[in-house]
Amino acid sequence: MNPKFSHQQYRIRKQVLSLAGARIDIFDTAGRAILFSKMKAFKLKEDIRLFEDESMTKELVTIQARNVIDFSAIYDVVDAETGGRIGSLQRKGMKSMFKDEWSILNANEAAIGLIQEDNAWLAFVRRFLTQLIPQKFKLQIDSRQVALFRQNFNPFVSKLHLDFSQDTGNQLDRRLGLAAAVLMLVVEGKQG
Repeated sequence: MNPKFSHQQYRIRKQVLSLAGARIDIFDTAGRAILFSKMKAFKLKEDIRLFEDESMTKELVTIQARNVIDFSAIYDVVDAETGGRIGSLQRKGMKSMFKDEWSILNANEAAIGLIQEDNAWLAFVRRFLTQLIPQKFKLQIDSRQVALFRQNFNPFVSKLHLDFSQDTGNQLDRRLGLAAAVLMLVVEGKQG
C-alpha cells in the first residue's frame, strides 16, 4: 500500500474558493501536503478523487455516491489502481438530522464500524443556534474507538484533524478513514 496511507495523523483542509469543484488538501503533521482531493463540479452525484500529488494525474482512491439524491446516501470507496472496493460509508439519514452519524461498511457491505458526532446537545446547538462550536467525531470499530476527527474553528476555511493513534492494531484501512474525513468536509459542510 502507498506509504501516504500509513500516517497516524492527518490535517485536511478544504479550499475556500474553487470554481471547478471542491478541492481538499491533506497534510502530514509536519505540514507537508501529501495527498490532494478533487470533487468534480456540476455532477448530480458526488464524485471525489484522492490523488498522489498536486499534479492530480495519479488517482489513488475514488469516492462515489451510489444515487443522485439519497437521505441515507452510500458512498463507495474504491482503490483506483486495482478497481477493488475498499469499503463504503453510509450516512444515517434521520439520525444525522440531529447528530451526524455514519456507518462504515467493509468491501462485502457488512457494517464494521460507526462514526458519531461527539455530543447530541452540542450537535443541536451547532445546527440550530450557532456554527461557532467545532465538531468532533469518534470512529469506532467493534465498539472500540480507533480514530478521532476534530474540526478546527475557522469561519473561512474548513479544516479537520484526523487522529488514528488509538488504532494500534490497524483495524481500519486509513483510506476509508480519509474518505470519511473528506466526506465530512464536503457533504456535512453543505448542511450549515
